[in-house]
Amino acid sequence: MTKETNKFHALQLFTDTFTAETVHLTNEAIGIYIRLLSFAWTKNTKPFKEKDAMRICQCRTPECELRVMEVLTEFFLISKKGDDFTFTHKRLVQEHAYLTDKYHRRSEAGKKGGLAKRENATSKNVAPIPSPSPSPSPKDNIYDPAFESLWNALSKKKGSKYKAHQIFQKVWEYFGMDLEDVAIIYNNQIKGIEDTKFIPHFATWLSQRRWEIEDENNQIPDLIDRLVNLGYVHKGKNKNFELFSKDGKNYKIDIFDEKHQIQIEQ
Repeated sequence: MTKETNKFHALQLFTDTFTAETVHLTNEAIGIYIRLLSFAWTKNTKPFKEKDAMRICQCRTPECELRVMEVLTEFFLISKKGDDFTFTHKRLVQEHAYLTDKYHRRSEAGKKGGLAKRENATSKNVAPIPSPSPSPSPKDNIYDPAFESLWNALSKKKGSKYKAHQIFQKVWEYFGMDLEDVAIIYNNQIKGIEDTKFIPHFATWLSQRRWEIEDENNQIPDLIDRLVNLGYVHKGKNKNFELFSKDGKNYKIDIFDEKHQIQIEQ
């Protein structure tokens, strides 16, 4: 049996969507809903029974049980297993599946990066055959061939190449991927940014380890689909923001924000 490693202790809440979907509820019902969401999340979104819902909501009266059932029937999918009814939350299941897949992809990338570092360390233990090398002249290239390859693969080269090379020498061992993939991530992140002042210097991008944000950006298409299904209209992209509208209001999501929180445009 495979050990379960996909328990996540934080649940992302789209506050604007949550408010819109629960505006008709009483404060008591909202509290019940949040308790049930939290309980389902701690159970890895697996189906739970009616008696579990009553227990977690500390129901001791028929009136409380009625309030809980009203929330369950409105927001949860109901199934029957034997003599028991079970409940799941469709959006939580989808979010948990996405995070689980993301966790495993990052884990695999980390293993590959660790293997590459071990192989590199092993190769360093082999004493090289000494050979005379000429003294460098001012015209000699001061940059590593690997960095040159990465730099040349950038679609837009912003900032000091020398500073970028200095940062590269400090962080390259943490990439956990091919240099070609690092360049692809950078190019994808700046694609569509027409005003060059909003493009980060490559040295800054490296020092902030923004290649790790690529996994977050991979969820942008899924996030757009989810918001569209909730009635938002996707209006396109402006710089590093995805733009939406709903009910006469404009919203935006910063693709560099790891939480991808939806913001109201002022």
